[in-house]
Amino acid sequence: MRFDVVVLGAGPGGQHCAGHLADGGLRVAVAERELVGGECDYWACIPSKTLLRPGEALQAACEAPGAREAVNGGVRADSAFEWRDFMVSDYDDAAKAAYLAGKGIDVLRGEARLAGPGRVMVGDEEHSAEHVVIATGSEPVVPHVPGLRELEGVWTNREVTGLTEVPRRLLVLGGGPVGVEMAQAIARLGAAVTLVEGAGHVLSREPKPLGDGLAEALRADGIELCFGQHASAARRDGQDYVLEFADRPELRGDRLLVATGRRPRTEALGLETVGIEPSRRGIPVDGRMNAADGVWAIGDVTGIWPLTYMSKYQGRVVASNILGRPREADYSAVPRVVFTDPQAASVGEADGPLSVTVSMAEVPRTSTYTRAYATRPGFMTLISDGERLTGAYALGPEAGEWLQQATVAIRARVPLEVMDDVIQPFPTFSEVFLHALTELRSRVPATP
Repeated sequence: MRFDVVVLGAGPGGQHCAGHLADGGLRVAVAERELVGGECDYWACIPSKTLLRPGEALQAACEAPGAREAVNGGVRADSAFEWRDFMVSDYDDAAKAAYLAGKGIDVLRGEARLAGPGRVMVGDEEHSAEHVVIATGSEPVVPHVPGLRELEGVWTNREVTGLTEVPRRLLVLGGGPVGVEMAQAIARLGAAVTLVEGAGHVLSREPKPLGDGLAEALRADGIELCFGQHASAARRDGQDYVLEFADRPELRGDRLLVATGRRPRTEALGLETVGIEPSRRGIPVDGRMNAADGVWAIGDVTGIWPLTYMSKYQGRVVASNILGRPREADYSAVPRVVFTDPQAASVGEADGPLSVTVSMAEVPRTSTYTRAYATRPGFMTLISDGERLTGAYALGPEAGEWLQQATVAIRARVPLEVMDDVIQPFPTFSEVFLHALTELRSRVPATP
């Protein structure tokens, strides 16, 4: 069959791009080897946030006098798993496939690969297209720890988000977003959890104060944190997984989650047939997300910020260019959110000429949210060049929501005096901007 565009991969980015192209009047197909909806909908963002929510709600009730008296028995794991199954549609993609079909988008089932310029093979069938968009995502990385890759039953994001029984003791290898989110979710379901991170703090790619603050919250949940050492070997001993270390006692658990990162899924895509040579980071693209003549790439496969909403953003950029409206991606204000309790959020630069940090305990909304407002970790840091915000990061309730003010300010290059003149509703967490901007502007050198 001939299409205007074939999208390889029906994750959120691929679907989003295909939808915009179909709305623009093009004949579009999406090729998918597994489930329409991709990693995010079935094995990552959606099930992980669903599993986090019961423990978060219970903790909030325990901290609110008048509500905590009604809480007893903790989180019911079976109910949490039932909700998770509902959210992933029992791993059935019929509704999502029907949605695409309703927009006039063909769903091609099977392994897809390029077979030359304008040619796509899906299984044994060949299709032609003027444009091909590669949105094949990423896959988990299992590090080179002696013995680890030979172990059976090791969990990645797929197994941990699909768990049906709460482990007795979970070992988590890696303190990035997946590691910390699932460590907290499963600890609040009743498991003992130990998390191992080779760097000096969790969220090692984010500012250290953010990782340190989150670590305090994780320890309060009873999670054991082991920093600064990498496992030297992994093995099984009966029903236990065992992690060995050079300079500390071994760790044991009945389940082992490997959450040490992901790599772009570029193998067996036929990239060589169109002159594309991927790097370790992924498929190189220009600002328009173009990888070769008539070939585009979006999302994790590009190695640029492996975030679901990044793939959707890049999908819009590609659709705009294919539809004749030139556009380039702008990464000056990419928000990152880790959905632990409290949430850790960041955007823009991590450091700069001027910075201020204010405590969430100073914000009236915090004390109405929890009686433990003065002792729970929470803060916001603003980074500035003296004229505008260039970065921000925060730890606090729903930080991913209210820190978006900083995302807009950085992207739109809003002057500090305008930010300082924004009216913040009371009582909200966003009032923290009042305190931070007042202090930040006091540090800006006076204009001669």
